[in-house]
Order: sequence, then C-alpha cells, then structure tokens
Amino acid sequence: MIQPIRGTRDILPIETARWQFLEQAVRRVFHQYDYGELRTPIFEKTELFARAVGETTDIVEKEMYVFADRGGESLALRPEGTASVVRSFLNNGFERQLPFKAYYIGPMFRYERPQKGRYRQFHQAGAEMFGPEGPLADAEILAMIVRFLEEVGLAGTLTLEINSLGCPECRPAYREKLIAALEAKEPELCGNCQNRLHRNPLRVLDCKNESCKEIAHDAPHMLDHLCETCDSHFTGLKSHLDTLGLKYVVNPMMVRGLDYYTRTAFEVTTDALGAQSAVAAGGRYDGLVTEMGGKNPVPAIGFAMGLERLALLLEQQEIGAAPVDIYLAAVGDEAAQSFGLKAAEAFRAAGLRVAMGLQGGSMKAQMKKAGKSGARYSVVIGEEEAQNAQVTLKDMEQREQWTLSIEEAVARMKSA
Repeated sequence: MIQPIRGTRDILPIETARWQFLEQAVRRVFHQYDYGELRTPIFEKTELFARAVGETTDIVEKEMYVFADRGGESLALRPEGTASVVRSFLNNGFERQLPFKAYYIGPMFRYERPQKGRYRQFHQAGAEMFGPEGPLADAEILAMIVRFLEEVGLAGTLTLEINSLGCPECRPAYREKLIAALEAKEPELCGNCQNRLHRNPLRVLDCKNESCKEIAHDAPHMLDHLCETCDSHFTGLKSHLDTLGLKYVVNPMMVRGLDYYTRTAFEVTTDALGAQSAVAAGGRYDGLVTEMGGKNPVPAIGFAMGLERLALLLEQQEIGAAPVDIYLAAVGDEAAQSFGLKAAEAFRAAGLRVAMGLQGGSMKAQMKKAGKSGARYSVVIGEEEAQNAQVTLKDMEQREQWTLSIEEAVARMKSA
C-alpha cells in the first residue's frame, strides 16, 4: 500500500469534530472583534517568504518546500500566513481602507522533524491588523487571543508572556552590544548560534541549548536599551493589560523566530499538555509593509495558533465526534426499506443526524449496531409500519417506545 508522506497525516472523521469546534470558535470570536476571513493561495513565489520571513531564518534556510513550476519560476508552499496576508493587503489596495483586519485558517508546510503535535503539513489559525500603531491595538489583539483560548476550554491554564524587540531606531545599537557580549563567549555557543551570531544575533537568545541559554541569560536585554518611544509603547501595553485584568509575564528572552517583528512580541502558553507549551504567538511588524513593496509604512500586528496542538488539548478533554441522533433500521421487504429511506430523509430535513442500516441484517444485529452508534433514539420500520405509514420510535436511554407518524416522531424528539 502507498503510505502517506512522512510528516503528514489523515485527520479522521472521529477527530474532525474537534477541528470543526476550533474553527467555529475562531470564526465566532474573531468576528466579535471585527475581523473578516481571508483565504490566500497555498503556494506563492519563493521570493515572498524570503523577503518577508528573512533569508537568515531557519524557515527560509532549512524548512521551506521549494519547487520550480513548468515555467521555471521558483515557488514555495506557504510556511506561515503573515507574508501572504501582507501581499494580499498590498495587491488589493487595503492600505487605503485602514484599519484592515483579517484572519485565516489553513494548512502550512515546513520540512521539520515530525513529532507528536508537529507535522510537515500543519494547520494554523491567525489574524493580522493593519493601521493602528499604539499599544491599544496590541492589548485588543491579546484580549481576543485569551478570550478564544478560554472559550475552547483552556481557562486557568494560560500564561501570557510579552516582550519588546525595539525598533529600527534603538535596535542597531543594542545589536552591536549583544554581538560584543556573545563574541566573548563564542567558543561556548552551539554551532547554530555561532553561525547566527553576526547574521541574526537575536536568535541566540531563544536557543534551547543549555550552554547557549546560560550565555543568553547574562547577555544584554533589549528592554534595557529601548528608545523613549518604544519604552512608552511597552509601558502603555502593560497599562492596558492591567486595566483588562489580563495577567502577564515580561520575558526579556523571548525574541520570536522571524525577522520582521518590531516592538511588541508575545506568546501564550498552557500547562494543559504537561510542560509549558506555546499555543499562540506573534507580535508587531511595523516595517514589513514597506519591505514587501508598499509605498508608505503601515503599522501592523498579528499572531498565529497551531491547530494540531489545540486539537490534542480537546482530545484530552474528551471532546470528540457528536453521536448520531437516530439509528434507523428498515427490516423487511422493499416497500419497508423504501419507506425507511423516506423517513430518514424527513428526519434529516428536520435537522437530525441519522445513521441508516444500509447493509440490512436481522433486527437483533441492527439493534446491536444502534447501541454502538451512541444514538439517543432508534427507529424501526418493518412491513407493518410501512403499510400504516408509521415508525416505531425507541428512546434508548429511557427504554420507552412509541408507534407514531413521521411528523409525530419528529415532534417528540424535538421536544425532548
């Protein structure tokens, strides 16, 4: 048999109820904050991600799926959502309609080492806001993330971590101080961090290598080198979060893995999976629109959430496929089976979920299947019921049954 590609998986019918629950919650909560859904292509020009995400990032250097199309153009499967949203923002002239708020749900692709909850084809939901530049916008988007996560059952397990990464005014001087501090410890850095030291020194700060973590802990922090404007922005964000009653932790070691972030960066973690695990992350990227070809700078902020990890959390809460409402067994001649099909369609038209015993079998066998289905009701139609245009409706929980017309059966189930 042909096997699925390593790092990909089928999302089975018993699991999709959790995914639908998450997607419905995304749409419901994000709509409350005036975000509209944007659907972008799964593949784009490779240049888009190299320019937006950063040529020195692991995503661009090691993880993107890149291929040449039949015309010889280099294309890439999207590794993240923000770059495509910014491209669409510019292509469609939304810079003339600020503020612009959009969210997305869909698959992303990265050539990573597969592990539980992490795949090479994975799914994200995220949102981007263009226009507002003050900390009020940052606080609103953080409030939306927390509200969503609480609504899907993670209340009481969340930790919001925030940091400021500065701006083009204050980051260059800090970058030089950081490089100088890291150069003094360069032999003790891992190979990856030695390569990053001069190209992208901020990435050294969130390396998971124990030796690098110790060095990063003693290195200069961006929070101590913010310009007056960035410091005021970060102070305003904390003030707004305090007003909302949103608890947070300032984490000066959090830098995020993408080059385009400026000022506010954040992660939301949960301990519901055991160890602390990030379920949402993002930040502000005020310079990305011009880097992507925009004529004027447009402040922006966004985030993404991994749906696989959230689906695992729902599985722990035993949120699964909804059981059917009715198991319908039509036993007997062709007329009984035909009437059974008619009854099933009538129940479905009334909004009920119906599993019909299409493979036939004895009454005993079909009732056994009805019990396994988890259905609240079973409906039996034999030759006598078909002749009288009636059904035998049984409440599987209360062990009661009635002989009724289709309309009466619908009314009884609806009123229960």
